[in-house]
Amino acid sequence: MAKATIDDVAALAGVSMKTVSRVVNNEPNVRPATREKVEAAISALDYRPNQSARSLAGNRSYLLGLIYGHPSAHYVLDIQEGVLEICRPQRYELLVHPAIHRDPNLINEVTDMILEKRVDGVMLTPPLSDNMNVINLLKKMNIPFVRVAPTENKSASPYVETNDEEASYDMTCQLIALGHTRIGFICGHPDHRAMSLRYEGYKAALVENDLPLLKNLVEQGDNSFESGEMCGKKLLADAQRPTAIFAANDDMAAGVMMVAHQMGIKIPAQLSVAGFDDTPVAHQIWPALTTIRQPIRQMAKKATDLLLKQLKGREIQLPASMLSSSIISRESTGPLIKPKDKH
Repeated sequence: MAKATIDDVAALAGVSMKTVSRVVNNEPNVRPATREKVEAAISALDYRPNQSARSLAGNRSYLLGLIYGHPSAHYVLDIQEGVLEICRPQRYELLVHPAIHRDPNLINEVTDMILEKRVDGVMLTPPLSDNMNVINLLKKMNIPFVRVAPTENKSASPYVETNDEEASYDMTCQLIALGHTRIGFICGHPDHRAMSLRYEGYKAALVENDLPLLKNLVEQGDNSFESGEMCGKKLLADAQRPTAIFAANDDMAAGVMMVAHQMGIKIPAQLSVAGFDDTPVAHQIWPALTTIRQPIRQMAKKATDLLLKQLKGREIQLPASMLSSSIISRESTGPLIKPKDKH
């Protein structure tokens, strides 16, 4: 079967080729009813506009750039899927570009990527969403951009965020409600400022419940499973070990659980463990991990929508939207069992 042309779409929809072009290029001033007819014709004929011709006609590449520095493959995949769900129906493609937050060549790397690939707009994820050098570069190059989960200089651009501090506060309070007063905390990588918000939530919950912040109950991790193991060994080797450990992400929580199993510490009878992010590992380990589910895909969809609106010349009002995380309770946490309660 011959490939459908713009003439075929125009004939089926009963409009001019210019109108079809306007719809394809997401231009304004097309009546909703007309747009619907053209889109129906495009769908019926499976019309695929020539990307090169489309780019030349609109002086655009119809390419969005996602620049990420997050180490979690699950996080990046969820972000990608959320972005594609919104940009593909708008006939935009996605360029995924990993970058190292502290690389001294980062600015040159981002500059080259934008110039070579001619991206129309950019999305930044943590920790790059707080990198002011990159932000200032994008402004200087007049490239529309949106940030996911920034924690600083929020007025610098449109953004989408979630309630890391509040969610961490709620998780800590839930552990306290289960009777735990010696709650260990494993901090995330210091480059990721959202991780510091999770620590702030933990501290706020202790204060709210009149519990002391004990330095020997807090360890510094780097978001990896291995750092969770290392921190777990330190916390559980203490003579007065914690009865619950809350890790700033699921990988580190899984590392803690590995150590507990090796030491013969029963979960949750002798130790409750909680994480953050609700990555696949949370329900793949045993017992399944109590954690906080971030609306990562929804955040990516909202961020993409904000970016496309900028590309259409629409003004974005700040502050941008807050999407809430939620606690997912599973078998890794339970009530504190005091010695006198044991049989």
